[in-house]
Amino acid sequence: MATDFVAREVPALRKRLFRLGLSGTFGLDEAGCREALERVQYVFWSPRMKALTPALRDALRRDRERYAVSAGPLLGYFPGAVRKAAEGALRALGTDYLDVLQLYWLGKMSAFTGPVQEELARLREEGKVRALGASIHDRPRAGELAERSILDLLMIRYNAAHPGAETDVFPHLQSRRPAVVAYTATSWRKLLRPPRGWKGPAATAGDCYRFCLSSPHVDVVLTGPRNAAELRENLAALEKGPLSEAELTFMRELGRAVHG
Repeated sequence: MATDFVAREVPALRKRLFRLGLSGTFGLDEAGCREALERVQYVFWSPRMKALTPALRDALRRDRERYAVSAGPLLGYFPGAVRKAAEGALRALGTDYLDVLQLYWLGKMSAFTGPVQEELARLREEGKVRALGASIHDRPRAGELAERSILDLLMIRYNAAHPGAETDVFPHLQSRRPAVVAYTATSWRKLLRPPRGWKGPAATAGDCYRFCLSSPHVDVVLTGPRNAAELRENLAALEKGPLSEAELTFMRELGRAVHG
């Protein structure tokens, strides 16, 4: 197992993190969430994740500094909504600070206006959040934000079927080095099924996570297991380390076929 593959220092978050992050979006039950939090450190949380909330509260109570928690407003168009979401998350999780206050789907579900940026900065100055982030599908804009913005973290779609971040985002990271969290690693499970006309096997979920983490530019990739068995398979896959050249070639060819 390559230690620097499964964990790395993430300066933007001031922590060394296990590189598989957890999202409670797809139905993992409370017992599974508790099991995940024994290994996983980066957690993408929202109030809708009912099974994750009590497990995460308990984990934070035991060892707050071990974890990096990201939360944000469902709709982030106005400063008041941003503050309300941040302070609501603090209460719900029983913590004094969020590691990341994140605007969701920038340009669609949130707006990076001057007043919103000022409120984000105030919350960081008050110590209620430690870092500022955004998820965004507009890759050229993400590249610009990576070079010049107050954002400390970008959550971007990146997988073998959608590798465009390699040209639109990753080359722009060097000047400030915001953290990068990849999501949709399986391309909404499309990479797990052979596409029409494909003669070989499909990928496993583990292959997809290893693809993302084989990029030196990705700090964390999110997993959203549906049950404990999937969680364990995903964790075990990371023990294999980065993809070999042959595996990378396979994943890119499969990704092109899936993208079609």
